[in-house]
Amino acid sequence: MLTSQSGKSAETAVEDIERVPAEDSILVTLETHEDPQKMSALRRWIAVFVISLGALCATSASSMAAFTETGIAEAFHVSREVTILGVSLFVAGLGVGPLLVGPLSEVYGTYDYPALISYILFLIFTFPIAFAPNITVFLIFRLLTGFCGSAFLSVAGGSVSDLFPDSKVVNPMGVYTASPFIGPTLGPLIAGFINQNIDWRWTYRIDLCWIFVQCILLFVFVPETYAPVLLKKKAARLRKQTGNPKYYAPLDRRQGNLASAVLISCYKPFQLLLFDRMALLLNTWNALLLGILYLAFQAFPIIFQDKHHFNLQMTGLSFLGLGIGMLLALSTLPLWNRLFEHKAKQVDGTYPPEVRLIMGQYFDLRIPTGLFWLAFTTYSGIPWIVPIIASVPLGAGIFFSFMSTFMYLVTAYRPISASAMASNSALRCIFAAAFPLFAGPMYDRLGTVGATALLAGLTTLMAPLPFIFFRIGERLRMKSPFAVH
Repeated sequence: MLTSQSGKSAETAVEDIERVPAEDSILVTLETHEDPQKMSALRRWIAVFVISLGALCATSASSMAAFTETGIAEAFHVSREVTILGVSLFVAGLGVGPLLVGPLSEVYGTYDYPALISYILFLIFTFPIAFAPNITVFLIFRLLTGFCGSAFLSVAGGSVSDLFPDSKVVNPMGVYTASPFIGPTLGPLIAGFINQNIDWRWTYRIDLCWIFVQCILLFVFVPETYAPVLLKKKAARLRKQTGNPKYYAPLDRRQGNLASAVLISCYKPFQLLLFDRMALLLNTWNALLLGILYLAFQAFPIIFQDKHHFNLQMTGLSFLGLGIGMLLALSTLPLWNRLFEHKAKQVDGTYPPEVRLIMGQYFDLRIPTGLFWLAFTTYSGIPWIVPIIASVPLGAGIFFSFMSTFMYLVTAYRPISASAMASNSALRCIFAAAFPLFAGPMYDRLGTVGATALLAGLTTLMAPLPFIFFRIGERLRMKSPFAVH
């Protein structure tokens, strides 16, 4: 049993806190040198890049499996359809994590327990994948690694936002937000080179090495950033050093328990989807886009291997167009930051959440444009570079659509922003897990032109959403029981 310097157990110390009258209590505050936002800019940006690299690693692992499917089918004597579950189950795990881990971060912080431990488990559970004796073990641990990766992703964004004040958080948050979406386009590029030259298991062995290095980087360069947990640790330290039970932090007197918080975090996102039309439509829009992105891991090999006779590593390189589009979009974030600052000055520092949708309006139409362009340039007689160029506006449009929706959900549903983002993540991952499963039959039946044009048509139907909600979003928020009024 843990004891303080005064000889009291931890349980007794907590009881002492509860017995101290409120007027006699000493509320602990952070000193300047203890505030994560007061760290040097260099140290904070190093933390942002390490966290972003961790998100990149976790999401690239989801798509690497698409290029190991042939090797897995031969090694375990299963059909190609079964091997696609390696991608789908990982993505399904990504959707579950935010529902369960969000409440843990509010009690234990964003880094020490949820983020670091989840990444260590991500490392451990990747070993059975790299050395799987059969398909059952492989698929079970793909699901578990997806869950552990999402546990990191669900709290990592909070760490980034804790490091910067609201006025300066857009650029670092943009760098972090880009990582989970660039990751799936990086995975095929890496896996293509590996599977072209060596055994498929080396895809996961090399991934293991990356995850191991990432764990070390997280441990060395990323501190705990969640202020309530920092205050709780400081209060406990002062009570232990002084023997005075009067020191307390807000979390010490928080009502409720972890089980109820987990229960609420599980049903609140689905309650939001069922009873708020605005959240449902925006989340469906994002879910369709992520579904298309993951469907591309089955569609691009059909387009470039069958039509242009690419080998595996060349097919992996075909995803560069998507990645370049996202990076180009990321490079424009400082311009958007200045636009939002200008809008804030026009209305005395505050502006409605709908302003965030302007970003989506500018780039939303690039998604169906890129898909139609891609659809009608998949013919074998057209140079292979043309459909790759077509994927550049597609990648940029996907990035900005996600960015605008994320920022809108966080501001429009501020009291329950964690649940709003969890609802978005859950629906996105459901679509992303399902779309690869029917990609092959759809492209076989409709052909590369018809199947890709069908996806373009679906995104065209959803394209008006940011324009509609920009005009009537405030009216809908006033009627919503969840949104800010």
